Amino acid sequence: MSSNASTSPTTCTTVADDLHMAQYYLFARLAEGKGEKVAIRYGERAYTYATVAERSKRFTGMLQKLGVRRGERVLIVLPDVPPFAWAIFGTLARGAVVAMGNPEAPQSSIDYLVKYTRAAVVVTIPRVADLLRASRAELGPDLLHVLTVPETKTGGDAEAATLGAATADDFVRELSMELSRAEPMEPVPMHKDEPAMWLFTSGSTGEPKANVHSHRDFIWNTEVYAKATVGYREDDMTVSVPRLFFGYATGTNLFFPFAVGATSGLFCEKPSPESLAWAIETYRATVVTNVPTMLGKLLDHDDELAATGKKRLDFGAVRFSMSAGEALPEPLLRKWQARFSSDVYDGIGSAEMFHIYATNRPGDIKPGSLGKVVVGYELRVLPEDAEAAGATACAPGEIGVLWVKGDSVSHGYYADRDKSWKTFHGHWCRTGDLFRMDEDGYLYFAGRADDLLKVGGQWVAPVEVEECLMRHPAVSIAAVIGVTHDGLVKTKAFVVKAKGAPTDDTLLAEELQTFVQTKLAKYKYPRIVQFVPDLPKNDRGKVDKKALKAEG
Repeated sequence: MSSNASTSPTTCTTVADDLHMAQYYLFARLAEGKGEKVAIRYGERAYTYATVAERSKRFTGMLQKLGVRRGERVLIVLPDVPPFAWAIFGTLARGAVVAMGNPEAPQSSIDYLVKYTRAAVVVTIPRVADLLRASRAELGPDLLHVLTVPETKTGGDAEAATLGAATADDFVRELSMELSRAEPMEPVPMHKDEPAMWLFTSGSTGEPKANVHSHRDFIWNTEVYAKATVGYREDDMTVSVPRLFFGYATGTNLFFPFAVGATSGLFCEKPSPESLAWAIETYRATVVTNVPTMLGKLLDHDDELAATGKKRLDFGAVRFSMSAGEALPEPLLRKWQARFSSDVYDGIGSAEMFHIYATNRPGDIKPGSLGKVVVGYELRVLPEDAEAAGATACAPGEIGVLWVKGDSVSHGYYADRDKSWKTFHGHWCRTGDLFRMDEDGYLYFAGRADDLLKVGGQWVAPVEVEECLMRHPAVSIAAVIGVTHDGLVKTKAFVVKAKGAPTDDTLLAEELQTFVQTKLAKYKYPRIVQFVPDLPKNDRGKVDKKALKAEG
């Protein structure tokens, strides 16, 4: 298939005008008789669909009582705890708009989100509430109340925990207390094209911007990707590495399982090989949302357990994992498949499109690729200077910028018309991601257009060098950036060693440089190799190259 061919119609499912997300994902399960089915597991606690629905309706009634109007924003800044669910569905049922943030972000970032969204209500944990109280004067008049959910470890009784000073004034209130006083309220009628959620860009350059999405965007992608492509089922139990505030996980670990009456397994601890393995084994997860770096760490953790004579990881219940955010190196995929006998569906999505629009899938995995277009979307790989989707497409195998078309496209970036015009072209979205597409329609990631490095007068894609380095048995994971020395750009590789790698860093660095020269064009080898114990991650779980560049 050539890169300018369409493999599917733009639309393959119809969303009724009056269908909204709270009804589609949650209340429809009660109508189907699934009220007593467990919707969420949180350690030893279990919450049925009926319980989630009742608390969501109380949340809706509470928002009305607090004066939150249709279209106003509710900002959820929570770890992965059950109240996240009734906050999100209760907000949607009120006709208000959901925005989400990272509770571990610095105060400046949280203040930015509050001011940018003009949130009427923030739902968060006590320590974040204290920060908001301290900066209240600078946040503006829109913020009416902060509602707190206590911090607990997974399995702790969140509703019975004490809140202390966080309830000392009327500005900060306890969520569970407010819910107990609220009258349940039925969802208000809504149109499928009304704003429902703001999904933020990763903020790789400047502050993150919000993609304004309507109800139909999420429902449509759920139908064509979650149900029709990767095949979520009612008997699934889901677990996620990315946290719920990130749209990737909001979809895979809340919306998608709820859409089919499955169960979401939550844990609030920071994702690590140990905490993730605990969740997968305890919940007997069948679907795992993952990222390449954690896949590698789990394999290393399993090797360490074996080396010390301990019980190895038991992921026997897992049907499949999903991977996104970064390219999944072929050697890592094959090692995972060999060890755990389950597939990983690597794919590509974005906040601009809500979720994944190209992916590997059951019965169709091409290692090293990001699979094919999800039926219902249309993709084109165009030259970097193309200004419209109708431009002449790149030939198969030629690198260009990926454009995507589909019914989950964002309305645009809030309060940034110039950036919107550069990204959205009618129904098309210019992703800014560099790809090549082969003759059969499989996509291969080549980095971001703004990540390319010009070394010695020739372009180098860092992702290509990273994938090459990770083919070496001494490398667990690697990240490549450009650094400037004496006015010249040079490639620098940060490398995490694999277990059993040589201890002489100087000799190993030379070996890796030679290895890359033998596999790629010689000019692409990393001029500098630095070994590190781990790579920094941003709040999306991706390698934080901004932090690496700051380190130099």
